[in-house]
Amino acid sequence: MRALTQEVLAERSDLSVDSVRRIERGAFSPSLDTVDKLCRGLEVSLGTLFAAFERKRSTELDELCDLLAARSPRELRKAGRILRALFAENDPVHRSSARNSANRGGR
Repeated sequence: MRALTQEVLAERSDLSVDSVRRIERGAFSPSLDTVDKLCRGLEVSLGTLFAAFERKRSTELDELCDLLAARSPRELRKAGRILRALFAENDPVHRSSARNSANRGGR
């Protein structure tokens, strides 16, 4: 999911480096509480982690949703304006939607 060292993940997850190493090697099965800590360290939701496990991979969309879920309403509006502008450049459907949004003040 993310290119982190075991040390950085351990610090972000409030776990020992040894615990992270043993989990990565498959030396023990972590509790749900430990998995939740790892998710916080990886900045992904439990749902995204388990969905990735089911699919054997993660999706960009799941990770983007996790990123946006932690943002304020103001940041979400800003991200929406940026995405609409980005896609409007190459897509006539989004271009008209972005123009309409801009005419309404981006709301």
